[in-house]
Amino acid sequence: MAAVAGVTSPGGGSEPVRVLIVDDDALVRAGLSMILGGLPDLLVVGEAADGGEVPAAVAAYAPDVVLMDIRMPRVDGLAATEALRGQPDPPEVLVLTTFDADEQVLRALRAGAAGFLLKDTPPADIVHAVRRVAAGEAMLSPTVTRTLINHVTAATPGPSGPDPRRERALRLLAALSERERQVAIALGRGRTNAEIAGELFMSVATVKAYVSRLLSRLDLNNRVQVALLVHDADLV
Repeated sequence: MAAVAGVTSPGGGSEPVRVLIVDDDALVRAGLSMILGGLPDLLVVGEAADGGEVPAAVAAYAPDVVLMDIRMPRVDGLAATEALRGQPDPPEVLVLTTFDADEQVLRALRAGAAGFLLKDTPPADIVHAVRRVAAGEAMLSPTVTRTLINHVTAATPGPSGPDPRRERALRLLAALSERERQVAIALGRGRTNAEIAGELFMSVATVKAYVSRLLSRLDLNNRVQVALLVHDADLV
């Protein structure tokens, strides 16, 4: 495990977002460190070369966001994400992949990852994604949401048999209030808090309160999982 030692927070202003980079490719780690390391509001606190190193790295460096590669030779990013999100007060996870239609990506999102990035994502978009996830937003654009819908649809049994996942999703969503359900469906469409506020005539603060309430009532980790639940229910 490689760490960035002796780094101090920029003076004046809020604390920077602490980022841990996990990838078995040293060149990818170096590239991400260069992209993120020169910005005053982001701080690369450490690196790990395998998912098995993640628990110790998180304990040592207390990151706010983990950039997590999916494919690693010993412990992959999926297993590492599942283990990490099962801990109390875990950091947010952004999974990294070379594919935008990978079943492993969907599994990582179900495990609690806040979103995913392709490894050829432009640097400015990577920076935006880290900032957005650190602020509690999901990194799911409408395009990515449509990709996930296709995955969910492909994995759903045909009319010849029941779909337990869909039945569970419908049961959970049926217990919500009408307003909560409207917010959940907007999350399923990949909307930001500001976009939901405009569509539903709420303040952004009210939207955030509804999202927090949804996570508590549905026993989910983040808004990506709410979006997937809505997709499971075929409501978008």
